[in-house]
Amino acid sequence: MHVVLAGGGTAGHIEPALALADALRRQDPSVGITALGTERGLETKLVPERGYQLELIPAVPLPRKPTPELLTVPGRLRGTIRAAQDIIERNRADAVVGFGGYVALPGYFAAKRAGVPIVVHEANARPGLANKIGSRYTDFVAVSTPESKLRSARYVGIPLRRAIATLDRAAARPQAQALFGLSPHHPTLLVTGGSQGARRLNEVVQSVVPQLQQAGVQVLHAVGPKNEMPYVQDVPGLPPYRPVPYLERMDLAYAAADMMLCRAGAMTVAELSAVGLPAAYVPLPIGNGEQRLNAQPVVNAGGGLLVDDAQLTGDWVLNNVLPVFRDPSRLQAMSAAAAAFGRRDADELLVGMVHEAIAAAARR
Repeated sequence: MHVVLAGGGTAGHIEPALALADALRRQDPSVGITALGTERGLETKLVPERGYQLELIPAVPLPRKPTPELLTVPGRLRGTIRAAQDIIERNRADAVVGFGGYVALPGYFAAKRAGVPIVVHEANARPGLANKIGSRYTDFVAVSTPESKLRSARYVGIPLRRAIATLDRAAARPQAQALFGLSPHHPTLLVTGGSQGARRLNEVVQSVVPQLQQAGVQVLHAVGPKNEMPYVQDVPGLPPYRPVPYLERMDLAYAAADMMLCRAGAMTVAELSAVGLPAAYVPLPIGNGEQRLNAQPVVNAGGGLLVDDAQLTGDWVLNNVLPVFRDPSRLQAMSAAAAAFGRRDADELLVGMVHEAIAAAARR
């Protein structure tokens, strides 16, 4: 069996694709995997690092919304579709699995031309243009939220790295506390705004660190590698504040934490839900509002809090996050609700869908 993955561009597209690739290989080490990408995407680094074949096609940026520019896409895509079709046919692909973005759309069109079954995976609550189109060509559509409006949508979650999907937070906590220099006697608030950090989250958290410490809460804070690191000196008798530029071991950061303050990217929400870590989600105030939609289902299930970026202040943290730490039963209930909502087996469910699509095509 050979599977072509179309999920280049951003880590939000690439990581679920690579998690699926890993799951396919765990089930059958002989499965062929080819990832489609472009020379400008992160896939040029991430895919070879994970040991998978990468084939490049020309990049054709897509409009985010239906506009008159959309009418020019087929013409601009023609050469890209031919290149993708050549890769599909040369590798004798049995299925094309798309994860959205500007690599997925030519992959879908090429698979349709080649008569190869298509599987679509949509990570965001609000689907992108490529997956809206791709979902018209298949009955095998996997989504990350039960409320998805995509045709034939099946809720499977987002395929996650094994380090996250198999994480036992309680068992890993002593190692995590030792790694980050945290106290085993105090609860931990984990804060990050993503790989580049988020200045607003940084400023708000740093303004209330003393009050959190005095209330017995320690803080592990990824400020972002491009942001200025605060000067910190431990105060005797108070739990520590640990700012770091970046968290290489996110799995251990989750294990060390009791609650998180973060943005609401689809991957972040999926990982926190899977490991049962409640969070205060602060959706990015830009874009099409998809981050709020990503977080809303787990918040509705009781696994987190939600606050608009404009409403996030030090007082909000002290009035909404701190009371959760002061009520262990509430913290435990939120953790259980997040875990009940989350999916640790999305990679295996998606592998099953790939086999279903191939079997359905063989019967036709």
